[in-house]
Amino acid sequence: MSMRQLPIWFFVFVCAVFLASSHASATDQPNIVWIIADDLGPELACYGYPNVATPNVDRLAEQGRLFTRAFSTSPVCSSSRSAFQTGRYQTSIGCYHHLTRDKKELQVPTAIDWLRDAGYFISHGDGSVGNKRANKYGVNYLYDKKTHFDAYDWSKREPGQPFFAQVHIHEPHRPFVKSDRERPDAPIPPTYPEHPITRADWSNYLATIEVMDQKVGEVLDRLESEGISDNTLVIFFGDHGRPHVRGKQWLYEGGLHTPLIVRWPANLSRGSVEGGMASLLDIVPTTLEAAGIESSELPGKSLLSQEWNGHERVFAARDRCGDAPDRIRSVRNEQYKYIRNFHPEKPYLQLSSYKKLSYPVETLMKVLHADGQWDSPFMAESRPEEELYDLSADPYELNNLAADASHQSTLLDLRATLNEWMQETGDQGGIDESLTVDMESLMNEKEAWYKRTMKRRGLDPAISDHEYLKWWATELGVE
Repeated sequence: MSMRQLPIWFFVFVCAVFLASSHASATDQPNIVWIIADDLGPELACYGYPNVATPNVDRLAEQGRLFTRAFSTSPVCSSSRSAFQTGRYQTSIGCYHHLTRDKKELQVPTAIDWLRDAGYFISHGDGSVGNKRANKYGVNYLYDKKTHFDAYDWSKREPGQPFFAQVHIHEPHRPFVKSDRERPDAPIPPTYPEHPITRADWSNYLATIEVMDQKVGEVLDRLESEGISDNTLVIFFGDHGRPHVRGKQWLYEGGLHTPLIVRWPANLSRGSVEGGMASLLDIVPTTLEAAGIESSELPGKSLLSQEWNGHERVFAARDRCGDAPDRIRSVRNEQYKYIRNFHPEKPYLQLSSYKKLSYPVETLMKVLHADGQWDSPFMAESRPEEELYDLSADPYELNNLAADASHQSTLLDLRATLNEWMQETGDQGGIDESLTVDMESLMNEKEAWYKRTMKRRGLDPAISDHEYLKWWATELGVE
């Protein structure tokens, strides 16, 4: 029988099957939700941390895949966000200075671009129904706010249309909420002095994490109530590490280590814990794989792999943060972390108006050190050019082994590895920012902001550390 002799009902049937299968493939695309917490370290119950209640994140972990060692590529929001939105190192795409002043249009796509092309509705907000307010996006490249997102809430999509929602949660970014209880059994990193001010500030941090957890719960409950939880890929993570001294803005574990949990009930077995190293650069490849989009050119891996082996090495970079110009690079493997300071002449505690205004423990450290009551290599007026830490024996990175003869082979290997990475990825951090930015105006702007803030507090901007510590004690309710 020829094609012309086939009955008309046969063609109708074939067309109907084709349309049905096409519709099914479109509707089978999962919804994708990123839940991004601002300045979050792994101080969560599901990560084994005591004295903090995080039942909603714990629920997410029980139902999904928890990565115990996940790291940002930058310890500050705008550069880290620029990286994980594109799946590329911020140093490769010109987005490495915090709140870059000479922002340019990207020459590479973002996750939003890929997913919009695949038919996804793009929302950007706090995850609440009918949200009409923009939440922090915080990237170092130009984008059109009117067209980059379709709406602040995914409820605005067409019926049956898959959506990509970025849910931005402010907490636990400073200022913290006031804790309703003391937490004497909460372990504090030994890089901080044991002191009532340290305890109060840390307790407030944990209380703010609990606020974040409540907001996560609201998003998860909404997905359940709308009947879309099963085929929604949820990726929960912090944009970088914790907002404390030697954490945020530093390439130590405190600044880079962040929780990372992936849940997709329709496709992932529940409750797995993955120890292989992950990077926030893995989020875009994971997202694209779920949506059926090829992304072979990206440096990250999919977190949906049947067997997660992780990365052999992860890299990170810190450049200017506010009025604290700097350039630091790091690489770590399973056991060792190597850090290179391109400005060893700068003290660890060089002036950062943001930190001075926000971190009471920094002032505490200065006062105790000046009074001869506490010491740390972090108080030095200069830094070594290289730092090397055995993370298995020294997880808080207190003992620099760079000059240790027994570790020279490791030092040389990681030094060469970092050099190769900088060259292969086109690290732009060596470009003088003053060639395109009026640095004097920038510094004057930051100084004026600092003075205004101190005066609003009723303080002399030139206040001594000892007097400033008294103010912090009053603010924290510490006698």
